[in-house]
Amino acid sequence: MNKRKVIVIGGGAAGLMAAGQAASSGADVLLLEKMKRPGRKICITGKGRCNLTNIAEMKEFIDHFGKNGRFLRQAFSRFFAPELMAFLEQQGLELVSERGGRVFPASGKAPDVVKIFQQWLQKCGVQIKTEARVELLLTTNGRVSGVLCDNEALGCDGVILATGGVSYAATGSTGDGYRLAAAVGHSVIPVRPALVPLEIAGDLTAPLDGLELRNINVRLICNGKRTRQAFGEMSFTKFGVTGPVILTLSGEVVDGLRREDSITLSLDLKPALDEQKLDARLLRDLESRGKEPMGSILRGLLPREMIPVCLKLTEIPADRLGGQVTASERKRLKTWLKDFRLEVSGHRPFTEAIVTAGGVDLKEVDPRTMESLKAPGLYLAGEVLDLQGDTGGYNLQAAFSTGWLAGRSAALGPDAK
Repeated sequence: MNKRKVIVIGGGAAGLMAAGQAASSGADVLLLEKMKRPGRKICITGKGRCNLTNIAEMKEFIDHFGKNGRFLRQAFSRFFAPELMAFLEQQGLELVSERGGRVFPASGKAPDVVKIFQQWLQKCGVQIKTEARVELLLTTNGRVSGVLCDNEALGCDGVILATGGVSYAATGSTGDGYRLAAAVGHSVIPVRPALVPLEIAGDLTAPLDGLELRNINVRLICNGKRTRQAFGEMSFTKFGVTGPVILTLSGEVVDGLRREDSITLSLDLKPALDEQKLDARLLRDLESRGKEPMGSILRGLLPREMIPVCLKLTEIPADRLGGQVTASERKRLKTWLKDFRLEVSGHRPFTEAIVTAGGVDLKEVDPRTMESLKAPGLYLAGEVLDLQGDTGGYNLQAAFSTGWLAGRSAALGPDAK
């Protein structure tokens, strides 16, 4: 029996996994990558360390994708974090788990992941063509039957679209997949940046540039109503705020800004203390250090860089002695420590977004095979789909899992279900 021919468009996480799995399942595979080498985006993920996945249980894992997460259940039931970790270790990549369940290469070097995949694809017999630009998906009787690449028609039995989103365009993610999918009948949910730093109104964050905060709680307030919160780490920049907590909340912020909602971040700098305990702590400090200025007393409560900001916003003079602080000033200080507010004025561009929100409508893709319900013979995987998760290894796992399933399904064809 002749081997099925499969063409994979895109050499990122989903495309590399799809190509290798398709070849391992018996297909003759051609991987088309428009950059000079595959895996460029993998090399910059996790700040160059590549946060591959997370050891969270499946239910929690899926919850990190919001309402669209249930689409992943089929792919995850076939190839999930334990299978990915076992696969990578079998290929010779040592892994480590860190705080928050995040999994990284033990070497701390993302290019090691790409090297492992390249070696695997070579062993599987995958042909890789770089600097290859796909202009069109070819169809025969409503079925995808090939691609037009650099003005050359390439026929096949199945095409896997794994072109990524539009974040980090320098790595090759320029939204080509949305155009290709739309041309064969797919609906594309409007794309916007996700896991993206936020801009803050005024110059409040400029003097805090570079300051990192740990163990804080950030609440999101949209049009005066608290909608979501996250606990963990964040940092300040000249333009605003970033870090894991901020990135987790950013998707909802971006959507709110598109609706022209009024959006504010409320920072609880002392989440371990309720207001009563914090007030008692302030009273003790002010009484025991009554002859010291507030600029000095606050060093026991805040990072040095935040003290001038705190004093300015609470309108307490820096030279005010602890014993002279009034009850109303102490109340303002307590309120500020539990509810430091930052008005969101915007978000950073796609060039700074970790992933893309939006993409090919999931209702038009079979979650059991990743095959298109609009154009048979087309399979979709990774960020080109309307799937986006929180930071912490979730998005890469989704790319690997959907790529694994798409690769197997494309190789087996009608026998995949």
